[in-house]
Amino acid sequence: MIPIQLTIEGLYSYQERQTIDFKNLTEAGLFGIFGSVGSGKSSILEAISFALYGETERLNMRDKRAYNMMNLKSNSSYIQFDFINHENKIFRATRDFKRNSKKFDDVKPSSVTFYEKINEKWIPLDHSNCEEIIGLSYANFKRTIIIPQGQFKEFLELGATERTNMMKEIFNLQRFDLQNNVSTLNAKNRSELDQLEGQLKGFEEVNEEQISLKKEELSTENQKLEAIKIQFQEIGEKYQQLKNLKEDFELLKRKKEDLEKLSVQKTEVDLLETKTELFDKVFRIFNPLIIEKSKLQNEIESHQKDKEDQTKILSETETEFKSLTEKLSAILPKFEALDHSKIQENDLNLILQMLKFSGEIEILKERTKKGSEKVQEVEANIQLIQKKLTELAKETDVLKPKKLNSKLVIDVGNWFLDKKNLTESYQKQSEKTNQKKAEIAKISAELKPFEISTESFKNDFKTQIDALETQKKQLTEKQKQLEIQQKLSHFASELHDGETCPLCGSLEHPNIVEFDDVNSELNELQKQIENLEAQKQEIQKKYQEIEKILDRKTIFEEQLKSEEEILKQIQINLQNHSQKFVWIEFNAENEAEFEQKRLQSFEIEKQIEQIGQNISTEQKNLEKERETLTSYHKALEKFTLDEAKKAEQIKTNESNLRILEWENHQEKTVAEVEESYEKLAKSNLETEQNYQILIKKEKELSPKLAEQKTIVLQLEKRILELEKEFSDNENVIKQFLSEQNFSNLVEVQTILSREIDVQQARNKIQKFRIDFETLKNGISELKTKLKDFSFDEEHFSAVENQFKTIENELKTVNDSVVKLTSEIERLEKEFKKKENLLIELSKLQKRAENLKVMTNLFKGAGFVQYVSSIYLRQLCDHANVRFHRMTRNQLSLQLNENNDFEIVDYLNEGRSRSVKTLSGGQAFQVSLSLALALAESVQANAQSEKNFFFIDEGFGTQDLESVNVVFETLMSLQKENRIVGIISHVEELKEKIPVSLNIRKDEERGSLIEIS
Repeated sequence: MIPIQLTIEGLYSYQERQTIDFKNLTEAGLFGIFGSVGSGKSSILEAISFALYGETERLNMRDKRAYNMMNLKSNSSYIQFDFINHENKIFRATRDFKRNSKKFDDVKPSSVTFYEKINEKWIPLDHSNCEEIIGLSYANFKRTIIIPQGQFKEFLELGATERTNMMKEIFNLQRFDLQNNVSTLNAKNRSELDQLEGQLKGFEEVNEEQISLKKEELSTENQKLEAIKIQFQEIGEKYQQLKNLKEDFELLKRKKEDLEKLSVQKTEVDLLETKTELFDKVFRIFNPLIIEKSKLQNEIESHQKDKEDQTKILSETETEFKSLTEKLSAILPKFEALDHSKIQENDLNLILQMLKFSGEIEILKERTKKGSEKVQEVEANIQLIQKKLTELAKETDVLKPKKLNSKLVIDVGNWFLDKKNLTESYQKQSEKTNQKKAEIAKISAELKPFEISTESFKNDFKTQIDALETQKKQLTEKQKQLEIQQKLSHFASELHDGETCPLCGSLEHPNIVEFDDVNSELNELQKQIENLEAQKQEIQKKYQEIEKILDRKTIFEEQLKSEEEILKQIQINLQNHSQKFVWIEFNAENEAEFEQKRLQSFEIEKQIEQIGQNISTEQKNLEKERETLTSYHKALEKFTLDEAKKAEQIKTNESNLRILEWENHQEKTVAEVEESYEKLAKSNLETEQNYQILIKKEKELSPKLAEQKTIVLQLEKRILELEKEFSDNENVIKQFLSEQNFSNLVEVQTILSREIDVQQARNKIQKFRIDFETLKNGISELKTKLKDFSFDEEHFSAVENQFKTIENELKTVNDSVVKLTSEIERLEKEFKKKENLLIELSKLQKRAENLKVMTNLFKGAGFVQYVSSIYLRQLCDHANVRFHRMTRNQLSLQLNENNDFEIVDYLNEGRSRSVKTLSGGQAFQVSLSLALALAESVQANAQSEKNFFFIDEGFGTQDLESVNVVFETLMSLQKENRIVGIISHVEELKEKIPVSLNIRKDEERGSLIEIS
């Protein structure tokens, strides 16, 4: 991942929108971001991480991240980051979030969008998964590309287990962790095996023998069933005939009984028919007339009641209208005089205003007098402050010439500080050089007991070893010959006539060679060879010991040479630095004099600053008094203007008076005039309101009175019409009573009171007639059918019992056949299922054995740890290339048998010690070496051609010498096609880096980015 451009606004201490163009920075290969503590350097890395992954190192979701990340003076935050991925494609990530205008601490979650630049256009992506674009998870990103504060030594200090887990994640080693997969397969196989064994327990009685027995039993039952079926058919036919005959005789008996019952009901049905026909006739003729009569009578009574109510309302309305007319006549004279009274009311209001204006004019005159006195007081204060400011300015003019130039003081102070640092560095370097010389002398003393020449000792030892090898070779050759002779002696002793020779295969052995016994000679040779081997090992051991001492001496000599070069360079720097002292005002050898003058200058500067503060305070007081004076002048002008306006208003009001005179009321009080005005105004208002109310009521009541008279007349007319209709209805009823031979209406009402349902009664009568005739015909038919038959109950019972007995036997045998058939089908299915289960059981058992072997192989993630250790050793090798250079071959990094990091200390005979014993600077060096090696490995997996690496930590722990070494290491990364960015406040490092950003924090504007 290579950064192109970053835009941030409203984030942490960044208030204004600012853009960082990384193109110039990345082209330099090595760049830095510098600034004081808390200026906002690390916030740049946090912005990049949050833009890409929505994660930050300092804050998480539980920390109200959106609220805490947003600048407290901002209402919105915005991040835009452009970058190139490992496929050389250009992408953009944007995130923004806003503050709720009604609730300050409610910051809405950020919206995120990713874009890809295609044909110079930004095309939005349908996802925001940065891992797909960069090829790294957030954890890997912060370990290999951007290493935030507090995380630099994480990898070095992790325990073996945590480091293995980290290696699994970074290098995808979980693909080698097959323990869980095997465990899952094993558990699944075990579960399936247990289920299968449980299923097979239910098949223990299922076998071929049992199925054969059931089939034989079924055959016997089938034969028995056929015999019973024949017998059942014969008896069943006979039983059915007798049963049918019995049912016919019983049916005939029941029908005769039903006929007797219907004969009794026939008289009632005939009577019902007569009543129904009479009711139907009367209902059709008289019921509509009776209903009409009742309706007319009710309507007449209702209209008569309405007439009484409306007549009463008419009387009340006439009375009310008469009273209203009388009230209007009484109020009319007062209403006609209302115009004159309102003019008088208006005059009183004008006089009341004139009296109030007169009082206000007196008050304004008093306030103008007091205001003039205040103006004189403020003008005096202004003169005093101006005098004091003049005195303070004179004091400043006296002190300024005595103060030293600030730049001069800083430059000279920096010169003395640099001289002190160089002197201390020279002393320390001298001590280091002397220490190296002492170590070399100590190692030379270790070589004296060996009495060797360092130039020729290798050849001398080689000559001794070669001589021993020659002797050993001669003795070995002789030993081989004696062993052959001994073997031949053994073969010769074993030869017998008629037996095959193991060498030539002959059966005859005419001349058998005889050999002397060589065992003692062989033993002597073996001792000589072992003695030579021991001498050789002793010489090699001595050689290795000398070589190890010489290697240590070489290392220290190289280190001494390096330290002497550094000492020489520091000495040159001291000389060059002395020549830079160009200030004649001071003595280069007398720093105390400079410090005294600088302190005096500081004291004068404090005095000038204090006077400046006093001047600023007095100027503020002066400005405040001037503002007060201006406000007083404005107030006085306003008082004068208001007084003139009110006097003019009095004149205007006096000219508008029409009835009353101002002279007659000028001496009265405001309360007296106000009381007269309110009484008159109230009286005028009541008169006008009462008259309008009466007129309105008269207009409303007049049409209502006319309407009520019309309603009463209409009701009287309708009552007469209804009474005529009622009389006509009674005449029609009398006519029909006569025609139908009824003496009065009471007889008709008696018949109608029965309330017979005509249709229902007719249906009932018709059904009875049909049932009666049907029953008579059925009895006649049965008598004809049974004329030649008789029925014997005892004979029928005997046949019935015989039929039921054979029926039960048939059912029992049939149930047995069905049961046996089902059982055989079940057993055959179960037997087939059992065979399949046994085959599956065999497979699972074999699989269980294989899984057991695999479980032992991958138990305890041992295979992953083994692969992880290989990766770790490779990382150590890569890290040591730079670590050796940084420590001048004094220290080395290695893994112990527990896969924990250890330090090999060549200054202490190459012994190992814990990484926790490293100083802060050394820990930074080894962490940097490891981080670079880790980044190379991870980004190699991502297949990126050019790599970017950002460090936010550690340089403050380094001395000047170590900073130089680290800087050289970082510079060398440019040759490896890597871009390195660092964040630091170390000034020595800033001077060495060609391109950098400077972060400055302004109290008003927040963090500001400057390119230096």
